[in-house]
Amino acid sequence: MSFASLGVCPQLIAALHHAGLDAPTPVQAEVVPAVLAGRDVQVQAPTGSGKTLAFVLPLLQRLIGEGLRGSRTVRQLVLVPTRELAEQVASVFNQHGRGLARAPKVVVAIGGVSINPQMLALRGGADVLVATPGRLLDLLEHNALLLDGVHALVLDEADRLLDLGFGEQMEQLLRLLPRQRQTLLFSATYAEDADALALASLRDPLQVRLRDGQQAPDIVQRAIVVDESRRNALLQHLAEHEGWEQVLVFVASQRTSENLAQKLVKAGIQAEALHGDLGQGRRSRVLQGFADGRVKWLVATDVAARGIDIAGLPLVVNYDLPRSTEDYLHRIGRSGRAGASGMAISLVTAASQAHMRLIEKRHRLRLVREQVAGFEPQDVAPAAAGGVSDDNGGVKGKRPSKKDRLRAAAQGQDKA
Repeated sequence: MSFASLGVCPQLIAALHHAGLDAPTPVQAEVVPAVLAGRDVQVQAPTGSGKTLAFVLPLLQRLIGEGLRGSRTVRQLVLVPTRELAEQVASVFNQHGRGLARAPKVVVAIGGVSINPQMLALRGGADVLVATPGRLLDLLEHNALLLDGVHALVLDEADRLLDLGFGEQMEQLLRLLPRQRQTLLFSATYAEDADALALASLRDPLQVRLRDGQQAPDIVQRAIVVDESRRNALLQHLAEHEGWEQVLVFVASQRTSENLAQKLVKAGIQAEALHGDLGQGRRSRVLQGFADGRVKWLVATDVAARGIDIAGLPLVVNYDLPRSTEDYLHRIGRSGRAGASGMAISLVTAASQAHMRLIEKRHRLRLVREQVAGFEPQDVAPAAAGGVSDDNGGVKGKRPSKKDRLRAAAQGQDKA
């Protein structure tokens, strides 16, 4: 199968060829023709499977031949949950749109930086606006743009946008958008409540769900048991003995991000912290340094679980397990992207054993628990609620709820 067979125009095919992309991925093969035909779509596919290009290509093609924009008019709106993802998506639009007879005007609207340059950029309207919900609402309050001309809406990482954290903002924005529009939802995971809300906002959608090995990234997953206090020493030991070079380490808090990065630097490792408290300028510099290879270890909170696309990233480490079981897939999917192989290692402490089992159950995994010589764990896992072991699920009616187990895991992680 080729991009031409999907209906992609020659100008975009030339841009794809220049980028070394000659054949569509499975998700692109299903989605591109549907979007070109004007259908709504809901896509669930693994990270690294080519979801971004699956909506960028047909949306760029739909811009061909369109006339001049009205003042402050936006034609296509892409909403994302993080600043990093906004920059990443905009770069894909710009990269592949350069070959068109009229390169599209792509504007990024994110928080953490001055709103004034974004307001100026929107004065002549935009073909594509890539925005985080909060900053978009700020721009609307300043009358910097109009949404009545939006003909295509994309929710990238839709599960995150539709959860309670963005719920009120999304309700406001959806009320302001035209009812007659094309809506495209993309994510690697959907919670049940978010899935229902997603379907309610779509019209006769094409549902694409790639699971169980379909275009699944080639990621070796490992779980190493270790005492909480020895995780840092274990990381340095593994880095030396397994030849680690570039590593993305996920932690649970901003404080842990800074502390661990400082300890790694003292040990002679080029490491930087990345979290939501950093200014946008520093966040961008740190990410660029990691992409360029100048920063070898990036110690990040879940701000990096979505939107980081580092070609050939070999290793992701869960120093702390993600609080949300859904975020496990988003985290490990930073490795093994675009057909490359990768590895994901989770450090499992006594306090996080139950949460690791919950992650495995949710994603139908069964990972062998490894021990590293010299780092054998001594801590004992806390007893389950009611004194009932949860190794086999406990006794019906006495098992701790999912919320209780997540809270217990989070309490254990907060001590890091």
